Amino acid sequence: MISREPTIERLAIAQRLLLEPFGLTEAHLSRALMEITSHKVDDADLYFQYTRSEGWSLEEGIVKTGSFSIDQGVGVRAVSGEKTAFAYSDDISEASLLDAALTVRSISSAAQSGRVKAASRKIAGSRSLYNELDPIASMDSAAKVKLLEKAEQLARAKDPRVAQVMAGLACEYDVVLVARADGTLAADVRPLVRLSVTVIAEATVGGAVRREIGSGGGGGRFGLAYFDDEIITRYVNEAVHAALTNLDSRPAPAGEMTVVLGSGWPGILLHEAIGHGLEGDFNRKGSSAFAGRMGQRVAARGVTVLDDGTIADRRGSLNVDDEGNATQRNVLIEDGILKGYLQDSLNARLMKSKPTGNGRRESYAHVPMPRMTNTYMLGGDKDPKEIVASIKKGLYATNFGGGQVDITSGKFVFSASEAYWVENGKIQYPVKGATIVGNGPDALTRVTLIGNDMRLDPGVGTCGKEGQSVPVGVGQPTLRIDGLTVGGTA
Repeated sequence: MISREPTIERLAIAQRLLLEPFGLTEAHLSRALMEITSHKVDDADLYFQYTRSEGWSLEEGIVKTGSFSIDQGVGVRAVSGEKTAFAYSDDISEASLLDAALTVRSISSAAQSGRVKAASRKIAGSRSLYNELDPIASMDSAAKVKLLEKAEQLARAKDPRVAQVMAGLACEYDVVLVARADGTLAADVRPLVRLSVTVIAEATVGGAVRREIGSGGGGGRFGLAYFDDEIITRYVNEAVHAALTNLDSRPAPAGEMTVVLGSGWPGILLHEAIGHGLEGDFNRKGSSAFAGRMGQRVAARGVTVLDDGTIADRRGSLNVDDEGNATQRNVLIEDGILKGYLQDSLNARLMKSKPTGNGRRESYAHVPMPRMTNTYMLGGDKDPKEIVASIKKGLYATNFGGGQVDITSGKFVFSASEAYWVENGKIQYPVKGATIVGNGPDALTRVTLIGNDMRLDPGVGTCGKEGQSVPVGVGQPTLRIDGLTVGGTA
């Protein structure tokens, strides 16, 4: 059997779903772009998208909800200087495409006379980070329900204190086609799955019933066969462990102290407190705490932070971004020195740099902006056990819940969902109600020990920015940070 080159195959799938059913060809796309560029604009693109989504949730052994949806449409954008004109429609047709093109070209008041030469066709570079499969079709409905039932049964069998179990399964098949004024034609076929397990444990303490919650799960850009017995068991064990640990937790001490962050998902703090501040739009406008600091030391020696959209099968990875640019492995901070920002096309042009493959949008109904993909810190040379043993008095946080950051000041607040009090290098007891407060750029300078256990999260992250949500990944090794403020209840 002879297979087609991945880029050509993705273009064929996108054309079959997004152009052919509506009588559109590449010639129609070129005509729409020529209509826009007949007025003086710096950039223009068309973004077609077809998304099929399915979700299942199970509770008390019963499927509580099931959902299925199909969404499709096209977004049309023109850019002139810092201004963006954007129109979108869920009606994919020649008429709506041209109408949107005529609407957005009005962003420029300087109309050009005469004919406009169409740019030469340029196919986006070849890459295949994940399979072009439809995960929804990779397992029938009965098998999906059995998968959730298995997760619930395993959790209940794990410990008699498990009182309630919720399990959820989400699948998405996303196909995009990008046509740009410079002649670029790019397509991507993006599978995405996620399995989540949430456990509520109960225990009677002093005559009162105490309830605590724990969660586990993961996913990525692959089919549902990934969730085999070993993976399901791992997610269940994580959820049950977290719930039972919190049953034994005590109020968290408060004050300034040493904090050790575990590997993997605690990288969400890095994502929020550091990553957003390195996005190009905030730095171009001067509103980031990192603005104007290129080439300067912004972190302790040994701290190297990357954003990499090229890791195979990862939730935050993309073959091309939502502007048709290939994703990259971008070094943001190297050995403590600020090396780069995350750029989409608009901000890269205005900052006289190059796009980094980070132009992302939630859907065809949204404009692209610089966003993270998989953001993580490289590992060091310390044994994680040695790092915990180095704490005289402090907090060891292994999992986080919600958090927020102020981009301008860099100040952040995060709540630890699983954490432990440590004295003289020994874990004493789990704590509840710990919040970590700090300043992103300042916190990076307080990193004193970096573990050799860099790990990415299991595939659960979703990032919000200006009302748009996109899937992302995070990661880090075990880190010791001195002098962080911990808000507690003790």
